[in-house]
Parts: sequence; structure tokens; C-alpha cells
Amino acid sequence: MIRFVLPTLAVFAVGAAIAAAPNPARTALLDGYAAQAKAQSPAFAGFSAERGRALYLGPHGGGKPETNACAACHTPDPTAQGRHQRTGRGIEPMAVSANPKRFTDPAEVEKRFDRDCPNVLGRACTAQEKGDFITYLAGQ
Repeated sequence: MIRFVLPTLAVFAVGAAIAAAPNPARTALLDGYAAQAKAQSPAFAGFSAERGRALYLGPHGGGKPETNACAACHTPDPTAQGRHQRTGRGIEPMAVSANPKRFTDPAEVEKRFDRDCPNVLGRACTAQEKGDFITYLAGQ
């Protein structure tokens, strides 16, 4: 029994280490948002996972009532698969630990923020909000 458990645990440990390792593409994306946030507000002092969590979980006013939080489609557990509110289509988990490719393609990230921020917030997200959001989900 031990022969089977130890290799399995080793695979999980390696997988967790890979998911937790900084991704250069995600780091570059966050660096870009940090530069934008600093340009928008000289008082910018860095991203906050707690603010990102609040953005993810909501609720927010201003957007569509049925999507008043990212969690409305993505579930309160960012490691779980979500479901599109209207179409019912499955959505890959938002947490980087469950989906290591999340937030690594700048064009895809911007496309999603451009579409989803108005639906959830009723406006475009700021660079700080984008960075907070990614910082939170990169730690999940």
C-alpha cells in the first residue's frame, strides 16, 4: 500500500509546486498593470489579494443584476469549474492552482476583462482592479 501512496503523493507535490511557481507571462502581465496603475494614481502601492477577493466575490452594483459578481458564473470557489449564466456552457476554473495557464495570454486576459467588467461592474476595470484580481486568483 505504501508503495502506491508515496509515488502518488510525490506527483501531487510536484504538481502543486509547478502551479505555485511564478509564470513569466503572468508576471509580465502584472508588471504592465502595475505600471498602468502607477500612471493612473501615483499613490499606487501594489496589488492586494484581499481587494481581488472582494472583486471576485462581489456583490457589485452597476452591472447586470444576474452577474453582480465574478462568482455568479465562476462559483465562489475559484478552483471549481463554473457555468456561464445564460448559456450554461462550462468555464474552466479561475484559480491558477487549478488552471495554471490562466492569466498568461495578454490578449485573452484583456478580451475577458473588456467583456466581463461591464457586465459585473457596469464599467471598465481599472489597471489596479485587474492586478488585484489576478493577484488573488494566482494565490488560489
